Order: sequence, then C-alpha cells, then structure tokens
Amino acid sequence: MNVTLLFFLAFILHFKSKCSANVASSCPYPPSRWCSTLDSAVQCGVLKHCLQSNLTKWHQAEEPVKMEVFYESLCPDCIMYLTQVLYPTWVLLQDILSVHLVPFGNAQEAHNGTKYIFKCQHGEQECLGNTIQACLLNMSDNAFLIIFCMEASSDVIAAAKTCVQLYSPELSWDRLMTCVNGDLGNQLMHQNAVRTNSLDPPHQFVPWMTINGEHTEDLQKKAVTSLFPLICSMYKGIKPDVCGGSGRKHLRI
Repeated sequence: MNVTLLFFLAFILHFKSKCSANVASSCPYPPSRWCSTLDSAVQCGVLKHCLQSNLTKWHQAEEPVKMEVFYESLCPDCIMYLTQVLYPTWVLLQDILSVHLVPFGNAQEAHNGTKYIFKCQHGEQECLGNTIQACLLNMSDNAFLIIFCMEASSDVIAAAKTCVQLYSPELSWDRLMTCVNGDLGNQLMHQNAVRTNSLDPPHQFVPWMTINGEHTEDLQKKAVTSLFPLICSMYKGIKPDVCGGSGRKHLRI
C-alpha cells in the first residue's frame, strides 16, 4: 500500500480515536497479528504503532553483499578483472557491495627463522606490488581507488607513488614503504597467504572469488561474466535505482 495513503489513514485514525476511546476493545486479533494487515491495525487501534514499526524496518539497511577477490598484482587476467569488471561494478553498487581484496594468489611462502619469504608467480616485482597493495589496504580508506589506479596503468609498480599522491595525499610514500619493507608488510602478506591457503575449496587459479563466504563454479562464472546483475540479485535489501529498483519500499499494511 502507498506510504502517503497510510499516513493519511493514520491522520484520520488519530481524530477517530478521540471519538472512540474503546476502539481496541473490539479487536478480534491476537497481538501477534495486529500489524499483519491494514484492517487489523485499524480495528485494534494500533495503526500509528504499526506505521512506526514498519518505517523503522524500512530504513534499516541490509548487509551488503560481501565479496573477496584473491589475485596477484601483475597477473594479466587479474588486471583485466579488477579494472574492467570489479571496479566499475563497485563504483555503481558500492552501497550494497563490500569488496575485500587479498593480494597473494599463486605465490609461495616460506619462513627463514626471522621473517617470511615469498616467491611470486610473476617474479619479484609482483611480490613488491602485492606487498604495496597489502599495506595500502591496511593504511588507507582509499586503497581500492589507489589499487585500481595502479592496475590500470601501463606499469603497475611505477604508478604506485603517483596513485597514492592522487587518491590518498595524507599518506606519505615514505610511511607506506616503511610498511612494505618492514615487519608490518611481512606480516600482512603472511596473513594473505594464510587466508588464501585456507580457502575451501582451494583456489585453482586467479582471480578467485568468494561471495558471502562461498565459492562455487556457478558463482565464479557469474562473478566473471555478469557481476553487476549477480550483486543486484543477491542483495536482500531495497534495490538501488541502478539495479532496476524503485529505490523505495512499500509498507505491507
């Protein structure tokens, strides 16, 4: 039912209640059903309460769809996915899509007794790119923007400093590199290794996606070929206009 009409009915009921103080006494419904329909709310004299209750629920946002992306900073397929699929979708759906990036992918980890040593699929430069991005994700609220900027550049590593200055000027390059070259960066990469290696089922390639903690062949395929409609369909709240929704939710009573 139209929200405006419901408020109009509530206005009428407010004045009717002055003339009939015993309206609730004629209520034939148990309390659990008072707000189930418009008639029950009117007969039981609780329309205002039901409206307020529904409006509270109406304004409660549902949890966004949670997506984890396991990737490598110099992997061509990962670069294409991040820049041409994931980032554009996130820009449009960031109110209903939460993205968590995990740069590690097919790298290997070993411990030399002092720190973790990483061997990356695309060489040492990729390990550097992975660690830069791991530190960015830990240090900047604009990490996704910076990572997109890096991945969209012809030289991912060389672009890092400029991208940081552009999207997170408050983060100094020296401070970021202290993370990259120090214990923090080493631990962040170890955490990414643990998270990647604990995937169930284990990842077979990159980019590898989980959605709301789940990975299936069907979800992976849709995340690659039709991410936008997938996120729109999986979001349980009010669909944003870009999903084809009205941006509004009608009250049930």
